[in-house]
Amino acid sequence: MRWKVLVSAPYLQPVLDQFRPTLVAHGIDLVVPPVRERLGEDELLNLVGDIDGAICGDDQFTERVLAAAPRLKVIAKWGTGIDSIDSEACKLQGIAVRNTPGAFSEAVADTVMGYVLAFARRQPEMNSTMHAGSWTKLPGVTLREATLGVIGVGNCGKAIVRRAVAFGMRILGSDLLPMPADFLAASNITMVSKEDLLKQADFVSVNCDLNPTSFHLIGEDSFRLMKPTAVVINTARGPIIDEPKLIAALRNGRIAGAALDVFEMEPLPPGSPLLAMANVLLAPHNANSSPSAWNAVHERTVNSLIEELEARER
Repeated sequence: MRWKVLVSAPYLQPVLDQFRPTLVAHGIDLVVPPVRERLGEDELLNLVGDIDGAICGDDQFTERVLAAAPRLKVIAKWGTGIDSIDSEACKLQGIAVRNTPGAFSEAVADTVMGYVLAFARRQPEMNSTMHAGSWTKLPGVTLREATLGVIGVGNCGKAIVRRAVAFGMRILGSDLLPMPADFLAASNITMVSKEDLLKQADFVSVNCDLNPTSFHLIGEDSFRLMKPTAVVINTARGPIIDEPKLIAALRNGRIAGAALDVFEMEPLPPGSPLLAMANVLLAPHNANSSPSAWNAVHERTVNSLIEELEARER
């Protein structure tokens, strides 16, 4: 039997030839459209009418798109987050959704700690002043003097906590799920409410999934609770933070800074006020950058697609 599969994952497309022989050997014909960051609903509507499977990134597989894909049997998400896929509509249509949880925990954790160090030790600012010809010593803090708050202590959150322990930080966590006893003992993390975390933390790292309960989880009320010296770091999903409220908090000095790898709209629009803010560190949704992790996700995603398609033959 032959299957038609849409491959729109932007990280996989450049190395797709490495996996093409395996896919072809399993009777899979590929549709590979041009993708910059993700495909929107209208773009997908023009592609999904006769596909049996999809390997996607953060493409908008909405209820409308799924209704236009009567043959679709599996969506293999390249990566962890499936917030762009209407999971309930998939269940109703019998479409399997597969992802790769925990794939980028180590890379994301390194990124978060890099941001913490950048703000604590102020290397980016001193580098800029030195290049501008100024010999200016800026005051910094050691991480042993600082409190890290982790909102969402899942795979990524735990990896961040393990690194923060090594730096001697005081660590607060907030999560809807209870933490394993061995993790609590090894990390000496204190689990608190989101509100208590925001009041006490010098650095707030957002690491929860995006879902209806976490949309704009961090907004105006949250920024009011935070210290004026605090920094918020988001490497999870852009809409977890209310971006206009964040911009207002930064402008008003309600918080000291932000480090953002993700945004409410991606790519970040050229006119975003964030681009002009010296107290904001920005990256193009790249906290997962890791060749070994990427290769593992390529393989896991391709294999999960094949497994689901072949299961339908039995």
